[in-house]
Amino acid sequence: MTMNGENTNENSSQPDNKIEKPGFFTRIYNKVYSFVMYCISGVWNDPRKTFKVRFIKTMNLSVNSFLDRGLQIRSMALTYYTVLSLVPALALLVAIARGFGLNDTMQGELYSMFPSQGKAITTALKFVDSYLNEATSGVFVGVGIVMLLWTIISLLAYIEDAFNSIWDVKEGRTLYQKLTDYVAICLIIPILMLCSSGVSIFMSTTIQEKLNLPFLTAGVNMVLELAPLVLAWLAFTFSYYFIPTTKVNFKYAMFAGAFSAIAFQVLQLLFVNGQIYVSKYNAIYGSFAFLPLMLVWLQFSWMILLAGCVLTYSLQNVFTFNFLGDVNQVSYRSWHSMGLITMCVIVQRFIKEKTPLSNQEIASKYNLPVRVVNRVAEKLLQAKLIYIVKLNESDTGLSPALEVSDLTLGRFYRDFDSAGENNIIPDFEVIYSDMLNILGNLNSNAYEDFNTILLKDIPIPSPDEIHKILLKDETPKK
Repeated sequence: MTMNGENTNENSSQPDNKIEKPGFFTRIYNKVYSFVMYCISGVWNDPRKTFKVRFIKTMNLSVNSFLDRGLQIRSMALTYYTVLSLVPALALLVAIARGFGLNDTMQGELYSMFPSQGKAITTALKFVDSYLNEATSGVFVGVGIVMLLWTIISLLAYIEDAFNSIWDVKEGRTLYQKLTDYVAICLIIPILMLCSSGVSIFMSTTIQEKLNLPFLTAGVNMVLELAPLVLAWLAFTFSYYFIPTTKVNFKYAMFAGAFSAIAFQVLQLLFVNGQIYVSKYNAIYGSFAFLPLMLVWLQFSWMILLAGCVLTYSLQNVFTFNFLGDVNQVSYRSWHSMGLITMCVIVQRFIKEKTPLSNQEIASKYNLPVRVVNRVAEKLLQAKLIYIVKLNESDTGLSPALEVSDLTLGRFYRDFDSAGENNIIPDFEVIYSDMLNILGNLNSNAYEDFNTILLKDIPIPSPDEIHKILLKDETPKK
């Protein structure tokens, strides 16, 4: 019984096998961690197209695209271009305003649109007066106009380049298109600013003072207060819609424009209300205290503009963007596979007399990464295997550029691999002719052929032989 008693006591002292529930904070931590991991990577494995999934994917893609493309550095470059073109751009605005006899109106509009940069505008307008006085006298007239337009066009061209980098577009506008489009923008913007100012004056004087209707006064005041936000919304929307040299869905441009306009107005309020806390700058910079603040404000403004463009891109491509890695790290075999799939889609749709698809449509319909398809399409264009057809004023598609009945797999790989710069060094084909002859006799898609060749047996010329070949080419011909 003693033995049984001892055994009973030993058994009773052992812990139960029940699984203890995690504590409250542990459960909260696990839920937060699971949600964060879902937002970072798990959401891309979720095939649902609900609002929640789309929202998380859009935010995920926007953040990754903003960081991946180095847009903070581009905002710095745009800040530099802005400072360089600030005086010429204001000179153009003031010159057009003076032509209409509305110089004071234009200056008042500038102060109202950028309340946080009153000192900067005042200083810049002093430079503008000097600039215009010099530009209207002597030989400087033609040079001044050319420099004025060149600095503004350079700024707009860099904005276009930044937008195209976000949309993975390599070819921008032609020089003729830049001159016509940008000059039109430079002339239209001052006129629109004058018109908006005229409407504001009309609403504030005629309706409020002459009609003296109290119920309209409150509505007019609210409209006038919302006017800067509405104008900023329209400006951002049309920028996202027209500047990229690709087709942009207008509703996504409007949504991103609203986001950027609100962020821009919040930035204005922060700088207006925050300037009272930067009195230390006055002690350091004196009369130039506005300069560092203006530079910070400019960079944040450009970051808002670029972030809105990224948001437009993400909204439009969120369900065709299933690859967040570095495109430059894609394997050579994957490039071959993606190129072959894209080319087969283009050829087979052409044979069936179906409407050509764009890059985005191919990526969407065939579950391919849109960024990789964009690069593949550029490679196919460079290889002269396809060309871009214009379906209507805004839509384009991809179509075969050669007779599809004679297009073999070997011909595709040969042209696809040969696209680009081949003569990377002088006399490359002469120096490595033996090796190239061996490779030329092999089928690029037959791996069993490659398995019969050992690397130790491939003839590679020695450095002395290469030196002799180069010296032979440098000898002067009689």
